[in-house]
Amino acid sequence: MDMSSREVRVPLSEVVAVLQDLNEFVVSLDRLGSRQACGTADDYTVGKFIADWDVARRLAHARRVISVVLDEQLSEEENAEIDSLCEQGRFFGTESATSTPTDQLT
Repeated sequence: MDMSSREVRVPLSEVVAVLQDLNEFVVSLDRLGSRQACGTADDYTVGKFIADWDVARRLAHARRVISVVLDEQLSEEENAEIDSLCEQGRFFGTESATSTPTDQLT
């Protein structure tokens, strides 16, 4: 499937809600990273943020919004191809994700 020329439509309200969540996460994680670099935050702080801000559920919701749109607008074969591409990602706790991005450069 040539994905570069395909378009899907998503209700604006859903895009805005997902974008708001993603913006909160990106800005907050950037700030946490800066605090860690300065020594004023540790792994506990990051874990507390993830738990208190319900990051996993909110990211799962964002994924669901996109998945529903794709399921509605693409064929079964196209969705299967996208699913296969997504399964090729790096996942924490798997051997392929044990090295850091800088480890992979050497």
